[in-house]
Amino acid sequence: MNDNARFEFLLRMGDNALVLAQRLSEWVGKGPVLEEDIALTNVGLDLIGQARMWLSYAGEVEGAGRDEDALAFRRDQHGFRNLLLVEQPNGDYAETTARQFLFDRWHLLALGAMTRSRDERVAAIAAKAGKEVAYHVERSSDWVIRLGDGTDESHARMQRAIDGLWMYAGEGFLPDATDDAMAEAGIGPDLAALRAPWREGVAAVLAEATLALPADDFAQRGGRQGRHTEHLGHLLCEMQFLQRAYPDARW
Repeated sequence: MNDNARFEFLLRMGDNALVLAQRLSEWVGKGPVLEEDIALTNVGLDLIGQARMWLSYAGEVEGAGRDEDALAFRRDQHGFRNLLLVEQPNGDYAETTARQFLFDRWHLLALGAMTRSRDERVAAIAAKAGKEVAYHVERSSDWVIRLGDGTDESHARMQRAIDGLWMYAGEGFLPDATDDAMAEAGIGPDLAALRAPWREGVAAVLAEATLALPADDFAQRGGRQGRHTEHLGHLLCEMQFLQRAYPDARW
């Protein structure tokens, strides 16, 4: 097995969780209601815990002396391998909810497939993370329904959010050479095979929410190869500032 491919695969999983957790942290103290402020924080903390597991393992596989902190705080924008979806700005609460919903549905399917991984460490991380992400899916789906089938204003905002983020939702189903190598080795999921159950689950929730499923299947891509939108650079400036300003500082 090519350790470079395994390293890239682990970075992708860790970076998805890390970048989305950072986005959710921007809501802390600003949630629309107290319960949601706390709930978003807890989802973000779940994702940080998952990022630590993936990135710690990635550092071990790389064998270059970089731990989870070095991988999180000492890489620049082009070194990150997250989906473009998770780096998109929070926008209003409908946009945050739509982003979470579209990612959660993909995340749970990917983790479920990885619980059968031939890599025992990957399988263990996926099993642990999957229990948390099952709640994330339930929560974000519920909010899509509540906003979509709510007032005229919440319905319009939710539909606009889904439509605006849809171009980023398909990237997770477009395998490249790294994904093919991981799938062939029985370590990672067959990403293309996740598309149909993902679409079915998303469509069912949108129907209950009285929202229209976008018809355009065009998907932006590049995040998983290090080509990102301008939003990631700004996010990293904030996330990495302290560690860059005071390298190797100890609390």
